[in-house]
Amino acid sequence: MTASETPSYVRLRVEMVLEISDADALTGTALESIAADYTATGASAGDSAEERTHAEETVREDAAEALASLIDPFDLISQVPGVELAQASWSSETIDYDPDAEDWAAGEDGDEAHYGIEDNETDDEEGGGITER
Repeated sequence: MTASETPSYVRLRVEMVLEISDADALTGTALESIAADYTATGASAGDSAEERTHAEETVREDAAEALASLIDPFDLISQVPGVELAQASWSSETIDYDPDAEDWAAGEDGDEAHYGIEDNETDDEEGGGITER
């Protein structure tokens, strides 16, 4: 196998803070998406009905869950040529956010240690580069 045939893997980490300006619209869209998913799969078995009911209850109770139900990592990269999704996970949570607070910054939750990221960032105009092991 040549170097060009050897697969390479990249971990793309994205952290976003989103403001929910219309929780009803978000929840409605999530419910529509759940209904479409279950209609498209033709799910009518008892377990599928229970799963759908649980999913609907979850998005009604929590806007963060509604948002997470609408995010699909495959959709984010499906139009990028030469890339195939090997693995994905994502989560959402409601947070206290103050963009003016001095102690708030993305990535300050210990992710670096969790992902084995070395502590040698570079400061260039496009942002810090992080080297992974």
